[in-house]
Order: sequence, then structure tokens, then C-alpha cells
Amino acid sequence: MLNISLQFNRRDFEYDVYTLVGAFYPGSRIKTWYEGEEAPEGEFAYYYSINYGQEQITFSMNGPGRSQFACCRLKDAGDRTETKNQLKRLVYRFLSEQTGKELPWGDLTGIRPTKIPMRLLEEGWSNVEIARHMKETYFTSNEKTALAIATANREKALLSQLDVEKGYSLYIGIPFCPSICLYCSFGSHPLKQWGHMMEPYLESLFRELAFISGRMSGRRLNTIYVGGGTPTTLEPPQLERLLSFVQEHFSFEHLKEFTVEAGRPDTITEEKLEVLRNHPVTRISINPQTMNQKTLDLIGRKHTVEETVETFHLARRMGFDNINMDLIVGLPGEGQEEVGATLKAVRELDPDSLTVHSLALKRATRLHLFKDQYEDISFENSEEIMRMTKECAMEMGMGPYYLYRQKNIAGNFENVGYAKVDKAGIYNILIMEEKQTIMAAGSGASTKFVFQQGTRIERVENVKDLKNYVERIDEMLERKRKGMELYGI
Repeated sequence: MLNISLQFNRRDFEYDVYTLVGAFYPGSRIKTWYEGEEAPEGEFAYYYSINYGQEQITFSMNGPGRSQFACCRLKDAGDRTETKNQLKRLVYRFLSEQTGKELPWGDLTGIRPTKIPMRLLEEGWSNVEIARHMKETYFTSNEKTALAIATANREKALLSQLDVEKGYSLYIGIPFCPSICLYCSFGSHPLKQWGHMMEPYLESLFRELAFISGRMSGRRLNTIYVGGGTPTTLEPPQLERLLSFVQEHFSFEHLKEFTVEAGRPDTITEEKLEVLRNHPVTRISINPQTMNQKTLDLIGRKHTVEETVETFHLARRMGFDNINMDLIVGLPGEGQEEVGATLKAVRELDPDSLTVHSLALKRATRLHLFKDQYEDISFENSEEIMRMTKECAMEMGMGPYYLYRQKNIAGNFENVGYAKVDKAGIYNILIMEEKQTIMAAGSGASTKFVFQQGTRIERVENVKDLKNYVERIDEMLERKRKGMELYGI
């Protein structure tokens, strides 16, 4: 593992440079510091520095036995967007030449790459013009350029069916899980320790939902997403109370989609599915993550491959005609052979949509916190594996409809949602493209007030800790009330 020093002469665009260096040297430790500070202790394989001048930016490197530098003259030092783009192109070219690598997403460091082609489509650009712009400006590969443009076109068509200005969406968080997966960074609470808080949590959640329904009564509700955690950790009567409460307090006249992320197969029963069928739920998820039992055991998924298959078939028999499945590539110990086995099993089930996640080792995950225990296990993702998942989706009649990227994502790739015709998850597009206000209820839920087609976004967040959420529910309602008044909602 390489140690890399990264120095700046001022605080500007540090994240973008840090991310690019990390992408070219995956798994490295990068120490960022600033001119005027004491140099960090220790030995480093490379010493990089960014120097901002009045008319140019210089990127230099000192390494074993050699020194190099490159610079670019600023076109317009007052234009921050152009300055950032020039800086990223400078760093990308330098590191690409030094390492002999090309990154699939070029110098793009943001989590929403489809926002670029989406904006250009809205401005009237053709697909060909957008492709040329992305490759020349950001050095994106032909395949990723095509993926971003295809996804943006499908997103644009789906969003045209919504009233993004006057409408809104609703997220409902259920932060309980039967166990915490090795890679999970969400605010999930294992049932064994937190099951006693389910009823107090639901009571607080109902108060927040009632508040939202009253304040948003003049707007059109377009989508509902019940996520977590694992919503199906709720017992059937609790799930019935939740869905009945939502149906009683919100108008479904303009509702386009109602998703319940059933998620873990070991929490799904016929009785719970029957509850969902008795309400206008249009879309569910049954998420295996992998169809290799050895990996499931390693990552803490307390279900079997057979349970996934049985649960899926049960849902089909009960009439669910829009089922999503989530997969993760880059899981510990999984290479092309293991991913191929998972894709074969999924192809036989033939879900309506497939979400492929590239593993992201976030700091809060057990996989990151205890990574020394997994040094002997490989974490593989590659262009070939991503191609395999794409081909599998296409063989099932699916095309891409949303994508996003994350920090520390395996192979510097992406998460992609594929769906058959009329089976795309509209809420997923809205959360990524940030075109519509999303009211969020529950612990850790983040409400987004969206204005002017996403050019201005304001957030109001709930506390993450479940106990704090229950005890401070009045404060959570007050936060929303103040936010709505401040932002004219």
C-alpha cells in the first residue's frame, strides 16, 4: 500500500484532486496538507503538490529518483467551474501518463455523472454533441459516455411524466435490520438490540408523517419509497398499520409509484407480502446481493441462496409484477467466476429490474473498520465484470435508467439501475437527478427542498440515532416547520 503526500498552497478543489489521485492509486493512503503547515511525518512513495498562481496552476511530483511538473494557463481565473475543469484535466493527464492508466470515468469526480448529459439534453444538444463534449472535456471512455447519455435520455423521458415543480415524493425510513452486513454504512439497528424500540419508533414516525401530510396537502404526491434498514423487519400488524396510516393521510390521486424495499429474503413472509398486496404497492425489492452462499456467510447476510429463490417465486405467485433485485460486485473473495454464477441464477429468476452496485468501502463499515482481518481476501471489480452485469441485464430485456457513483467505489466504476420497459424506479431517478422535492420521515432521513429544476437545493435532516429520534421528535417536526417557512414550501 502506497503512502502519498499531497500538498496545496491554498484550500481549493482539494476533494477533486484527492479523488483523482486515489483513483489512479487505489488503496493508497493519501495525506493532504497545506503550504505553511509542518510537513507530515513518515516516508512517502510520491510527493505531489498543487500550486495556484494568478495566471496558471502547476502540478508537480517528486518521487524516487525523479521529479516532474506540468502546468496549465488559466483561461478565466474568475470562473471557478472552468478553473476546476482545467485543474482536473491537468492532474488527469499527468497521472495517466505517469501510471499508464486511463480511468473509465475520466476525470469526473462527482457522484452524479448523468447530470452533465441531462443538462445538455435540456439545452437542446444532440447525443453526438454531448458525447464529443464529455470525451473532450472529461476524458470519459466511449462505453461510459454511452452509458451516461443513454441513462440521461431515459431519465428525461420518465421525468417528463411528472409535475416536478408542484409535485413531491415521500421517503419513509425503517431503520431496523436482522443483522448488520459487513459493508453497510447506513443507520441500521439490529433487531436483537433494538427490537424493543419498534413501537415507540412507529409512533414517532406516524407523528412526522401526519405533519408532512398536513403541510404538503396542496402538492401532488408522485412517488413513495419505504426503505431502510429493512422495512420487512416489521411484523405483519405493524406493516399493516404503517401502510394504512400512509394511505389514510396522503392522497394517491397523482401517485405514479409506491415502492417497498422488502430487501432481505429472510425477513419476507407470505403474510407480509399479503399485507403489501392489500395496499397499492406497485414495486418491491428482493435483494440477494450475491447468489454465492460462501460470500453471504462472510458478509453477514443471514439468509440462504435457496431462500432468495423461494421468496422470489412466492412473490411472483402472489401477483407482484415489478420486482427489483440488488447485486453488489467487488464483494470479498468474488471474481468473474463468482459474479458469473450470481448472474446465471438471477437470469433464471428474471426480475423486472436489476440494480448493480460496485462495493464502496466507506469509513463507517465493519469491512473498513476491521479491514486488517480481511487482508488475505481479494476485492475484485473490473471492466469485464461490469460488462458481464450489463450483458445480463440486456439479455433480460433491460436498459439503464439511473446511475450514480460513490467515494471509494471498487474499480472507480459506478452503480447502475437497469429495468425493463415501464419498470424503472422513478424515485431512484428523482433522488439522483434532484429535480423534485423529497420529504423524508424517520431517523437519519434527509428532506430535500428542490427549486428551479434542481439549481437550488436546501436540506433539512433528522438525527440518525434511533433513540434520539424518538425522544426528540418534536424537534424534528420543528426543523421541518422552520425549513418549510424559510424556503416557502
